[in-house]
Amino acid sequence: MATSSKQPEMLIEVPDIIPILPLRNSVLFPSSIIPIDVGRRKSVKLVEETVKKEKPFIGILTQKKAQVDDPGEGDMYTVGCAARILKVIKLAKDNFSVILQGVTRFRVASFEEREPYLTASIQTIIDPTGSDVELDALALNLRDIAKRVIKLMPELPKEASALVDNVSDQGQLADLITSNLDIPIDEKQAILETFDIKTRLRKVLNFMSRQLEVLKVREKINSQVQEEMGRNQREYVLRQQLKAIKEELGEIDETGGDLDDFREKIEQAEMPEEANKMALKQLNRLKLMQPSSAEYTVTRTYLEWLTELPWNITTEDKVEVPEVRRVLDEDHYDLDKVKKRIVEYLAVRKLKKDKKGPILCLVGPPGVGKTSLGKSIARALGREFWRVSLGGVRDEAEIRGHRRTYVGSLPGRVIQGIRKAGTNNPVFMLDEVDKLGHDFRGDPAAALLEVLDPEQNNTFSDHYLEVTFDLSKVMFIATANLLDPVPPALKDRMEILELPGYTLDEKSMIAQNYLVPRQIADHGLTKERLQFSESSIKKIVENYTREAGVRNLEREVARVCRSIAVKVAEGTAKESYNITDEDLQPILGPSKFEPEVAERTSETGVATGLAWTPVGGDIIFVEATSMRGKGTLVLTGQLGDVMKESARAALSFVKSKAELLGVDAEFMDTHDIHVHIPAGAIPKDGPSAGVTLLAALVSMLTGRCVRHDVAMSGEITLRGAVLPVGGIKEKVLAAHRAGIKSVILPERNEKDLEDIPPQAREELDIKFIRRMEDILEMVLEPKS
Repeated sequence: MATSSKQPEMLIEVPDIIPILPLRNSVLFPSSIIPIDVGRRKSVKLVEETVKKEKPFIGILTQKKAQVDDPGEGDMYTVGCAARILKVIKLAKDNFSVILQGVTRFRVASFEEREPYLTASIQTIIDPTGSDVELDALALNLRDIAKRVIKLMPELPKEASALVDNVSDQGQLADLITSNLDIPIDEKQAILETFDIKTRLRKVLNFMSRQLEVLKVREKINSQVQEEMGRNQREYVLRQQLKAIKEELGEIDETGGDLDDFREKIEQAEMPEEANKMALKQLNRLKLMQPSSAEYTVTRTYLEWLTELPWNITTEDKVEVPEVRRVLDEDHYDLDKVKKRIVEYLAVRKLKKDKKGPILCLVGPPGVGKTSLGKSIARALGREFWRVSLGGVRDEAEIRGHRRTYVGSLPGRVIQGIRKAGTNNPVFMLDEVDKLGHDFRGDPAAALLEVLDPEQNNTFSDHYLEVTFDLSKVMFIATANLLDPVPPALKDRMEILELPGYTLDEKSMIAQNYLVPRQIADHGLTKERLQFSESSIKKIVENYTREAGVRNLEREVARVCRSIAVKVAEGTAKESYNITDEDLQPILGPSKFEPEVAERTSETGVATGLAWTPVGGDIIFVEATSMRGKGTLVLTGQLGDVMKESARAALSFVKSKAELLGVDAEFMDTHDIHVHIPAGAIPKDGPSAGVTLLAALVSMLTGRCVRHDVAMSGEITLRGAVLPVGGIKEKVLAAHRAGIKSVILPERNEKDLEDIPPQAREELDIKFIRRMEDILEMVLEPKS
């Protein structure tokens, strides 16, 4: 509280030109004494020079905007208060605490100097003396309201009322009260600029009346709160006594618990208003039922579900981005896209606390780490994790629950998972979302539309609960092997993140850093007893597995660990084992996969193509041969219609360009041509084998072999253009796994190279073509 000095203004002579000290977030009034901190360069210079003078007077002007660090003439009000420096305390270098006493109002006539600090020519304004009835009445009213305000504010000192009584000058009274009012700076400045005392008193009277009303309402609220707390405490004591009496009399329900406990649980659950009303209604019904009735059990189970759901229990996210990156990298190798997306969500969540959880869909072949990635994300964010497998789910009630009219009804899997997770913001994994079924009981994929829609899931309605539950804080992560079976509406609600297969080197790194340590620990061994050489791991990857993921790789590593575990259990084991290439065959048997590309393509009429499969990419071989006949084209290998049409288009192109390609046109009229794609038990279709079919046909007709280290993919047309195809990443990785050296792709697929791992790009010679004629010179060897 600013104090007041009783020294009359007219007795103090203020110089006509005085230095100006800008003041932030405060207004100085005449007769008030306030302390201020001085730290700005110009202000420090002003204080140091002024205190040396015989009469240390300065002018105090309030800044219009507090954030201006070096205010000029236009940044300050023109009416201020002349002040005398009473005391200066040096706090640190270039930092003072200055005690000022307001002397008189002044108006700036003109600013004189700008450096080293502002000075101004001023006109002092003295309050008029004298009194009349209206002035005395206004002052009396102001004193009365000020005392009532002080009485309602226990934080003010007791001497405040006496101070108000001791001030006899009406203008000084208005200034004193205004300087201690908690009102905006511009309103205080308006009082300072009000020179007429009656007008000034009326303005201050309005402010004090408003302050008095606010304090009265605050006092009323405080008394109501105290009264409510007392009533609640009394009710609690009475209920505890009633509970003890019932226990003595044996008047408790057959399950051994008091029904009144449910009321406490309902209050503790902090449900939304709708759910709270429903719970209290069912509780009142339950009290009127006989415990032996069937409806009693149904209602009691329903109340248990309502009270045990985590309506208002939220896990606090870890918001340190480097730590989240470290956890994600610790659990999974590569998968940069997904890691980047999680870090982006976390960064936004840090800036915007009420950000809704993302709905991600991880799509990729089996064994690439989709499900385990969900657990890793939960660990990185510090959230609970819950997984629901949707494979084979056919009933819509599995998602939305059964109505309570059915015997044995329960909420759906989503609400069950939320209850078991114990928080309303877990990482919730919907596994195998592409394997949902549907029948006469409904379509569960349609029920998921509400769950996975950020605009709707904040009011998710389960048939069993009959009240809405907020799922907007949940981070849903769906997984799928294929996107085609997922309905378009459901696909539209999810952010698709594709996880492709791993390269050979990536698999080796994953095995070395993750799979081998885990399997050694799972088999009760130690890393000192069992170690794998890098070459042995690479041989397992190349010769015993050929997959997009790493599941089979882990199985083969586990077989090696089991063989050592048997020796340890029998007591015939050595001190330590270091598995090398030579140790693998006795344990794993002969190699399952051999590089057969060179053998299969050493003859004319055989070309290597690239194919996309649900479990990643693969290489295929196209074989062409001829025999005497009538020019018929025979296609075998369980080919689909699209692939058959590609073969006919390739043959038509060869016939139309026979002379240019060096092919005997009469030969094609007198010979049948047979095209076969091995692995006849596997259906094959799609247009991307067009260039491979063309290369095989031209190779067979010209007697030139196709290079055994080249694989290709691309759709062809009759006019000789090569069109883009899909699945480029999977196809290129398949070529890399199979030991191919060069890959030929359509020119318009060049943009897809961004998704291919750098290692595969560096080790493969990837070429692009626009015309069908271009590929023949690249892949055909000279005629022997």
